[in-house]
Amino acid sequence: MKILNAYAGIGGNRKLWGNEHDITAVEYDKKIAAIYQDFFPNDKVIVGNAHQYLLEHYSEFDFIWASPPCQTHSGCNYFLVGAGTIRYPDMSLYQEILFLQHFFKGKYCIENVKPYYEPLIKPQYSGRHCFWANFTIPKLKIKSSIGRMGPVKRLGGKRSEGENHFKLGFDLTYKSYPNKKKLLNNCVYPEIGLAILNQALGIIKENSVEQGKLF
Repeated sequence: MKILNAYAGIGGNRKLWGNEHDITAVEYDKKIAAIYQDFFPNDKVIVGNAHQYLLEHYSEFDFIWASPPCQTHSGCNYFLVGAGTIRYPDMSLYQEILFLQHFFKGKYCIENVKPYYEPLIKPQYSGRHCFWANFTIPKLKIKSSIGRMGPVKRLGGKRSEGENHFKLGFDLTYKSYPNKKKLLNNCVYPEIGLAILNQALGIIKENSVEQGKLF
């Protein structure tokens, strides 16, 4: 199956997808893209604007996953406004939802945090996530996770970076990226990514069988 993994980061959602799929990952930051490529050498990695790439290449894929930046939608904006940082929500999130809803023939999943406002398009919820998809998202509870995935585990009152590496299955200790904590915080928990892909795969296979019966 041909998969587009947009706003790929280091590949938290992709971690458990295996190597049987034809996966194209798009990541704007070339250093982060290089880390993704290290972890997933069989994927095609494109350094570029995922928002524009999706618009130009969406029809080439069977399944699309997009995790647009969540910072302007998250509840942390209440604190930021109080501290003097004022910004609009990035509406490219809703551009992608509307576009895929109306024009994409395959299965798609757009993930983001629960926003500080009432979502303009009703999402599905699973854990701390909002999902906009054209199939039912499984309800998942992850006991221990970090960043946009859930509560941060703290040891002795401090964030344990090594513990976070272990729980995500990524070893970043040899990487030179200056803010490894940020990379992990932006990950989607791998089990969530796998469960959603499996759900989409099951529907695609079922539809293929049903269509085969017609002919």
